[in-house]
Amino acid sequence: MYYSVIGLLALMVLVITNHDVLLQRPGSVASPVQRIYRRFLFCIMAYYITDILWGILDSLSLTALLYADTVVYYLAMAAGILLWTQYAIAYLEQRNRFRKYLSSAGKLFFAVVCAMTVINLFTPVMFYFDENGVYHAGPVRHALLIVQILLFLFTSLYVLHCAGKTRDSEKSRHLTIGLFGIIMVVLLSIQLFYPFLPLYTIGYMLGGCLLRTFVIENEREEYRRDLETSLHREEESRRDLEASIAREKEQLQQLTTAWKQAYTDVLTGVKSKLAYSDKVQQLEKALESGALQKLAIVVFDLNDLKLINDTLGHDAGDEMIISACRLICRVFQHSPVYRIGGDEFAAILEDSDYENREELLRVFDQRIEENSWENRVVVSAGMAEYLPGRDSSVDSVFKRADAEMYRRKEQWKQASV
Repeated sequence: MYYSVIGLLALMVLVITNHDVLLQRPGSVASPVQRIYRRFLFCIMAYYITDILWGILDSLSLTALLYADTVVYYLAMAAGILLWTQYAIAYLEQRNRFRKYLSSAGKLFFAVVCAMTVINLFTPVMFYFDENGVYHAGPVRHALLIVQILLFLFTSLYVLHCAGKTRDSEKSRHLTIGLFGIIMVVLLSIQLFYPFLPLYTIGYMLGGCLLRTFVIENEREEYRRDLETSLHREEESRRDLEASIAREKEQLQQLTTAWKQAYTDVLTGVKSKLAYSDKVQQLEKALESGALQKLAIVVFDLNDLKLINDTLGHDAGDEMIISACRLICRVFQHSPVYRIGGDEFAAILEDSDYENREELLRVFDQRIEENSWENRVVVSAGMAEYLPGRDSSVDSVFKRADAEMYRRKEQWKQASV
């Protein structure tokens, strides 16, 4: 099981040191080199996982699963070689004949491994398991390992050759990439003679740490220094930008104030008809998606407002509207109340108010009954709840509530005659 422990350790190191690269933010722009490097890391992760499973399946003597895992192991190994050569070539940005040869060699190696894994199903040229479930390497396996060593070696020599033409931090990064290949060459050469040692995994782990420390972090540090220099040079532009932002904030504040005014009824202070229209649009979307199932609307209308306006004046009528609004808000204090007409209001009941809708309406009617003897402010209310099989929209619920309100309004008039 120690074999699996090494693979698990390597996997944890890779995820911890490269989590920001692996968990790339959606919409972020990455260069072609960064995209190849990210795919290379995922390929290494896949290799680690097969290595971990190999040790577990071998200890459990699950030969069939072990065979399948070994096939994936070889494919992940070949993909790693392909992506490594592509990464080194893309990073160097060199245009020459050797670059083409190296790129073709990586692709050819991957294709050969894929073909060999298929052939191995019929003729064990790469590996096989005996009747006791013991793994045996075939001649092709040794040949492929030697080819990998050569590919790592040639890639490293190519990178180190290019490093001689660079300077400072760029040269340091090139040397690190070349060192990665040299480490793999040394460890794979040892693995030729000790096939059951996790040297491939150790090589990837050491090389990955080197790349992270001396290539990725070095690039970011260099980018940070360039950014600081650029910010220093653009100090005056920053001040202009701050002034522009201040103006935009002021405009935003003005727009926010205008929005609040548009969404607030001037006379009563509750939400306006425009706010009600926007709320209805939100509810329509929620009903269409099925996210909202519990909804009730209460429609209110002030009785005898025209009589008050005609006899006592519009100021008295406005006071009556304000008093009616206060009565509504006191009862339906956990629900948004909207003034949707001259003397017409609506409350949208959700959550706890929806659950207590009948009791709230009863309390409201009682308050209106008591209030009618004091200052003659009478408000008729009608309520309707959303019925999924019946209502196709919020407006249909409103219309039923409105009709109920007018029915109760007529009852009130008849009772007061």
